[in-house]
Amino acid sequence: MKACFASEMRGVDKAASEIGGIPSIVLMENAAMACVEELKKDFANLSEKSVAVFCGKGNNGGDGFAIARHLYNMGIDVAVYLVCGNEFKGDAKINFDIIKRMNINIDVISDIEDLKYIVRSYDIIVDAIFGTGISGTVRGISYDVISEINDNAKYIVAVDVPSGINSDSGEICGVCIKADKTVTFVAYKVGMLMFPAADYVGQVTVKNISIPDYIIDVQNLKINVIDDKFVRSNFPKRENNSQKGDYGKVLVIAGSAGMTGAAYLSSQTAVTTGSGLVTLAVPSSLNSAMEAKTTEVMTVPLSDRNGRISANAIDEILKCVDKADTVLIGPGLGRCDDVSEVVESVLEYSKVPVIIDADGINAVAENMKALSSCTCPVIFTPHTVEMSRLTGLEREYIEDNRLVTAKEFAEENGVTLILKGHHTIVTGQDGEQYINITGNSGLATGGSGDVLAGTVASLVSRGINETVASAMAVYIHGLAGDIAKDKYGIESVTASKVMECIPCALRQILQVEN
Repeated sequence: MKACFASEMRGVDKAASEIGGIPSIVLMENAAMACVEELKKDFANLSEKSVAVFCGKGNNGGDGFAIARHLYNMGIDVAVYLVCGNEFKGDAKINFDIIKRMNINIDVISDIEDLKYIVRSYDIIVDAIFGTGISGTVRGISYDVISEINDNAKYIVAVDVPSGINSDSGEICGVCIKADKTVTFVAYKVGMLMFPAADYVGQVTVKNISIPDYIIDVQNLKINVIDDKFVRSNFPKRENNSQKGDYGKVLVIAGSAGMTGAAYLSSQTAVTTGSGLVTLAVPSSLNSAMEAKTTEVMTVPLSDRNGRISANAIDEILKCVDKADTVLIGPGLGRCDDVSEVVESVLEYSKVPVIIDADGINAVAENMKALSSCTCPVIFTPHTVEMSRLTGLEREYIEDNRLVTAKEFAEENGVTLILKGHHTIVTGQDGEQYINITGNSGLATGGSGDVLAGTVASLVSRGINETVASAMAVYIHGLAGDIAKDKYGIESVTASKVMECIPCALRQILQVEN
């Protein structure tokens, strides 16, 4: 599934007309029919409901006029309210002229004196005021109308995007419709996946409006939204005639005194996600505890100093790297000179992909030159604070420019980047980006990142492209978090419970019957 900026969507529409020969009025008609179909799905008794369609003066309003026409022809009680006057042009004018000839109630909103009572009188509000075409700040009567709808509507469906969001950045332009559902067309709009707009879109449904795939493909859209189909199509199948070595050998270098949980969660998750062999290299003082804690994971005791891996262990670690298909380094390692030396040595030596997580990120952030001598594929897994350490950028800037920041870092350093957060962004060194839409705030808990790191390592060890594997992992991890939330409640989601729910997530994605 693709996501696009407003300018890219205009390019798709233009190509549909010029290359595909599809008139824009046909696209508007198909968009309207798609919205009506969604209303029919959401309301089995739609014929008994009353609907108010609030329309602006652009093509989003034209969609609204066509929606009203279809609802009216179905015998539904529908009315149209004009928010920006009654002068229209192009396809919007065509559809407005049509409904003027029908017995549909049309009112121009000039004040809001009785608007809250009007909104309350309808079962469903259709928002077709601005769409992706908004610029500047919502003011005047439009501001008042959106505010009254938010305060008084029973159910709101937004056409394409909720009116008032910047469909590129996700900013709120003064005020924004808070939709229960958004029906968007062809592709997600990037802004609806960014915050704060993501809190206003409700359930998002992407509808095809008859634009052929080849038209979309030639636009070379670089932002993707991860879904079940993507993960399923890239997940390697198990063959009957196979053995454990065929399913990936993962080396996890993790743990320090007081941080054994990170080592356990990351390594055990790699097993749970399907890796054939997982080896955990830990400080020798922790080895007995980890052997007792883990059953399927093998352990290697390493020379340590004060409960942390010592630089004296480097030779032993590199021997382990030689036997691995993937290396995960960082969870719970702690911060000291020895750890930094270990991380730099692994990066310089390894020929297999290395996932750098947690304290591994901190070590590289202190010496970015470590990447210059690295020849293996590298995956970073930072949250915003760690990303700030890696780039020197302010946290606020990163949060406001997540896509750009991730893309620049991945391209400049030739790595795959997993920029964690709600709607985690995965970026490949070629600039291809993937946005995740699974997960919830229950994942904001200690150890959650270790579970994600183990999931990434497992999939990479199976020979999947590093960027694709990372995108698959964040989706699986988020879905496991959603399953854990449904099972235990959002306040009781823990990292171990998320790991416990990964098999359920995989079964759901891969469509495996019980």
